[in-house]
Order: sequence, then structure tokens, then C-alpha cells
Amino acid sequence: MLTINFDRLKLEEEHMVLDLGCGFGRHAFEVLRRGAEVVACDMALNELHEVRATYAAMAEVGEIKITSGAFTSAGDATRLPFQDETFDRIIASEVLEHIYNDEDALDELFRVLKPQGILAITVPSYFPEKICWWLSDEYHAPIEVGGHVRIYKKRELEAKIAAAGLVTIDFHRAHALHSPYWWLKCAVGTKNDQNWLVKAYLRFLTWDIVKQPTSTRLVEKILQPVLGKSAIIYAQKTAIA
Repeated sequence: MLTINFDRLKLEEEHMVLDLGCGFGRHAFEVLRRGAEVVACDMALNELHEVRATYAAMAEVGEIKITSGAFTSAGDATRLPFQDETFDRIIASEVLEHIYNDEDALDELFRVLKPQGILAITVPSYFPEKICWWLSDEYHAPIEVGGHVRIYKKRELEAKIAAAGLVTIDFHRAHALHSPYWWLKCAVGTKNDQNWLVKAYLRFLTWDIVKQPTSTRLVEKILQPVLGKSAIIYAQKTAIA
């Protein structure tokens, strides 16, 4: 399940891409499928091991070329282990809400992005996230185990992006059908996966992701502006910036 719209990211085959906070690599794998090179970067070493294993599996079945530029790197978003102006495109999906010093992270992303390069940032949308916080303290804390430290309003995030020297060029929301699932999880307990409503809704989401029927695509498109679980901003390192 992708959060980034790769057409809006304007990804091209010759690009080098950083997938910051890659998790288990969902966006990194799509970058490779589209013919570009990628560095999947995360602080969780076990997840990077899984990403490398999937790289190998993709090459083995011919989903990507054996010579594809598929890399991993352990790294801290506030002290990235890359030289200035390394990447044509950067993806930071559901990362900044976990970082206390988000301005430092944005400064680092600006530093390693090439001139005219594009950065795609996704964070939880304000309204759906506010309900999750209201329903459950367990959902967003503690930070030591990956909790969220803030809820962004769109204007706040755009201001921080601008302060880092980037120009916002596009915006949309995604995953409207996922917001009710998280509200259910927060209401019954985020670790209570056996609740019948949670299990039923998860089956529905799995079916929807696999089948992608026209009916639910239309419903989600209508609900996206209000219920979209993720807010996605695309920003560019322009000559003016």
C-alpha cells in the first residue's frame, strides 16, 4: 500500500532516491519497479535486513534487474550519513511526527537533496490523528517505542518546510478508509487485535487493497479531503529557495 503518488513525485529512471524511515520498504520497492535507484534508510536494523531480503527476492523472480541500484543504510534523520546534494528525490513517509527535532531533520533533507530535487513528506492528517489521540494515550506514546510527538496542521508543516528552504509544489491526502480502522483500534485498545469489529474491518481493508474495486475507490476519493489518514506534501529545492 503506497502513500506517495509517484506521478506527483515526478520520478524518472535515472534518479537516485532516498526512502527515509523506510520501514519494511514499501516505497523503496516501488522506486525500483520504476527503474530508479534507491537507498532505504532507517534506524531499525531488523527492518533493513527484511528490506535487503526483499531486494534479493525481487531480483530472483525478475521483478527488478539484478544490477538495480538497491541499497540500505542505517541512519538518524537529524544526522544523515550522506554527502550534500546526493539525491534527486526523497521520500519521508510517516517520519517527522516521531522526531522531536523535526526542523533539524528538514535541514538535513534539504542538505542531501539536489537542486531542483523534490521531497515528498507524509504525516498523519490533523483531524483523523486528533481523534486517535483523544481515544487513546497508548496510540501515540511513549516516544521510546515509536510514539508520535506532535500532530501537524498543514500550515505548520508548510511553514517548517519553507523555513528549511523548500518550496511546496503539491498536496493531497490518502487512505481515508483507514481512519475508521485506527479509531476502532484506539477505542478498544491498540494491541487488542482480537476484537471482532477490528478483525472485520481489517479483512475489509485487506480485500480492498488486493481487489481495488471501483466502488471503494470512488468512496475513498470523496472522503479523502476530510478523512484521509495521511497528508502528503511535495516540496522542491528551487533556485529561488
